[in-house]
Amino acid sequence: MFWGNCFCGDSASHLPSHPQPFSLPSPLPPWPPGGSFASGRICLGEIEVLSIDKFERVWSYDGLHARPEGVTFYRPVEVPDGFSCLGHYCQSNDQPLRGYILVAREATSFELQASHTRGSLLESPPLKKPLNYSLIWSSDSRHDGCGYFWLPNPPMGYKAMGIMVTTKPEEPSLEQVRCVRADLTETCEVNDVLLAVNSRFSRILFQVCNTRPRKRGSLGRGVSVGTFFCSTHFDPEQEIDISCLKNLDSTLNAMPNLNQIHALIEHYGPTVFFHPDEIYLPSSVQWFFKNGALLYKDGSEWGEAIDYKGSNLPRGGTNDGAFWIDLPSDDDKARNDLKRGNIESAELYVHVKPALGGTFADIAMWVFCPFNGAVTIKVGFLNIAMKRIGEHVGDWEHFTLRVSNFTGELWSVFFSQHSGGEWVNAFNLEFIEGNKPIVYSSKNGHASFPHPGTYLQGSSKLGIGVRNDAGRSNHFVDSSIKYQIVAAEHLGDEAIEEPSWLQYMREWGPTILYDSRSEIKKMIDLLPLFVRFSLKNIVELFPTELYCEEGPTGPKEKANWLGDEICFT
Repeated sequence: MFWGNCFCGDSASHLPSHPQPFSLPSPLPPWPPGGSFASGRICLGEIEVLSIDKFERVWSYDGLHARPEGVTFYRPVEVPDGFSCLGHYCQSNDQPLRGYILVAREATSFELQASHTRGSLLESPPLKKPLNYSLIWSSDSRHDGCGYFWLPNPPMGYKAMGIMVTTKPEEPSLEQVRCVRADLTETCEVNDVLLAVNSRFSRILFQVCNTRPRKRGSLGRGVSVGTFFCSTHFDPEQEIDISCLKNLDSTLNAMPNLNQIHALIEHYGPTVFFHPDEIYLPSSVQWFFKNGALLYKDGSEWGEAIDYKGSNLPRGGTNDGAFWIDLPSDDDKARNDLKRGNIESAELYVHVKPALGGTFADIAMWVFCPFNGAVTIKVGFLNIAMKRIGEHVGDWEHFTLRVSNFTGELWSVFFSQHSGGEWVNAFNLEFIEGNKPIVYSSKNGHASFPHPGTYLQGSSKLGIGVRNDAGRSNHFVDSSIKYQIVAAEHLGDEAIEEPSWLQYMREWGPTILYDSRSEIKKMIDLLPLFVRFSLKNIVELFPTELYCEEGPTGPKEKANWLGDEICFT
């Protein structure tokens, strides 16, 4: 516990101008009816939660000893009668005000029955007031006024969900927050650092972080409350003192039904722009099969033509190297035509899955390109086009829309970028035709980016890496029109007929090893002496997928099919 020496002035008079709320470019449409989707409330079993996005500012830290833009702490307002606060909200001042806090109440017997929660109600209520509070930290800034950070101390068998912030040294009222019975919670972990207050010797005195459920993905039941965690002795390996909620409703009733999914895609479906100099454009999977793609089997010299539905592809199993897809080898024209794709036939393949315990829906949209082109490597001011490095047959890339099941509002978009990617909040997206984001597909490699420009995969500090060039052109696919829903497991086995090719778990291109280090060495030998680096150092900066020509596996073999997106979030 840390007690700072606080100057208790009028903190409100020192607060900087606070961020303004963000809203999407266009109003939301009326969504088709059914279930609890976009109803504003979600039953998690024994408790019902409501998402609050209207806040009152409590205290700000101006960043003199922290991140330059500063942060602000908020309490939820307009909380309906019967619902209780679970904690306060924090965000950086350099972005629009856009967040949420869940407030909770005990579910009625009707809601419990509808949620199919197993077992009878326990004698202990799901929500209880804290016993008291522990002061975690207090500010000592004359510029910002006083800020006090309080951890609710829960009764035995209960967990705190968030931190309370005040501008006075007295403990908050016990009526201001509720703790949740432990069996209705999941473990959470810290995510982004929002604030780090350092001493003059750079020792961290106090940290504030976002939180998220530790177990995520479509099978995870952890529900993010929207609160933050703070500490004066932060250890990322230790379990933190607050938890997230747990969705015990096996029906996931707030997930969108089929009509609602179509409405969401038609309203939010991004336009995917390919680079003006792109040679290797997308196509539909059926076009790829119809126009000469062959299935090869280990030990067989000749490939087999693939049925346009992919019905003769091996189904299930694992990627054991026994089968792969390749282009025709005896007809150069057919091979080159197939490489170039056919954008007129292209469509996005959609997988809908629950996220954050079913309080959000992830709409993953997969794009297929028959061929991935060679990379261009940047070393300082030089750009060197490779002949083969980065090439492979069959390229699957994707982006994911994350939609709030409380409101149907687009919350963020994940942009897949080779072996990684990034979540981008809606206020940092470009939009077209209302609320449809723009996705820029990089030249040759087809990685997804939120804005045009050149993105370096490697060391941006040294100016060494693989170029990802993205820009707008006449080559585009409107996913709000050209899409096919291929999977939505929460709807049941009969709702969506998965295409045969989705069950193909092997590679969509052959694996060909080649001496990429030799090609890179030749490149280095061409460089002026003053920009040369050792072969070892420069090779380590490049992504591992550059060291062989390897066809990727299909969407269902990717870790994010069931798991959360592979990135920093």
